[in-house]
Amino acid sequence: MVREQYLTTQGSSLQRPENQYVYKIGIYGWRKRCLYLFVLLLLIILVVNFALTIWILKVMWFSTDGMGHLRVTENGIRLEGESEFLFPLYAKEIRSRTDSPLLVDSSQNVTINARDSNGHVTGRLTMGPNTLQAHGKHFEVLSNTGRMLFSAAEKEVVVGADRLRVTGAEGAIFEHSVETPVVRAEPFKQLRLESPTRCLSIDAPKGVQIKARAGNIEASSQRDIVLHTSEGTVVLDAETVKLPKLPHGSQGGPGRSQGLYEVCVCPDGMLYLSVAGVGSTCQEYSRVCQ
Repeated sequence: MVREQYLTTQGSSLQRPENQYVYKIGIYGWRKRCLYLFVLLLLIILVVNFALTIWILKVMWFSTDGMGHLRVTENGIRLEGESEFLFPLYAKEIRSRTDSPLLVDSSQNVTINARDSNGHVTGRLTMGPNTLQAHGKHFEVLSNTGRMLFSAAEKEVVVGADRLRVTGAEGAIFEHSVETPVVRAEPFKQLRLESPTRCLSIDAPKGVQIKARAGNIEASSQRDIVLHTSEGTVVLDAETVKLPKLPHGSQGGPGRSQGLYEVCVCPDGMLYLSVAGVGSTCQEYSRVCQ
């Protein structure tokens, strides 16, 4: 706005020329009010941001040592309480405190991978809802003293414990051969070796010993049971040897039978009974041998 002004000074009668214009420099009116409002709005935003920063620091427990349950130490990062990871976790070592266990929980499955320098997976442990899988070239289970209890590789599985105990009602099923120094049942339990559709072979370079300390030994077969030795002998050492189902040979004459029988052998090795007499009653060409 332009306005005419006349200035006078004491002791002077000088008068400014007429028609001289004076301009005011500054912001006036609605522009000034908008500027103040904008500055006030910036102050409000600054105060709100400062308050939110203080609130976040208080809620997240920020400190010089870390954030919340997360503490940064000289040896690494320390987490107290339960922690949830939404993405993969990469760490050199994970361990719990000395006075508490380590719990790893997941709603789906837990997978632990080991990688080489090239990033290839060399070992994997997967724990799912129904299965526990371990992938690797070699798997070992050690005792607290470092003794190998179980070892599994592509070519063999080794049980290093002193005793392998099978408690299943159906026992253990082996598709191939088993090498062990002792096969023994639990006390007061029966030991049964069975091959339902194939043959059962027991081999040892120095001998096979089958012993029942307080019971019987029973061997049953649908066809033949063969006792064979290439160089030694077959010994039946017992107080009584019973052969209840041996066939009977030709009957002797009247009055010769007194309830005594003679065990005879055919040329092919078959045994049969013949009524005992004063002399031998075995006949080489008995009808049993034919």
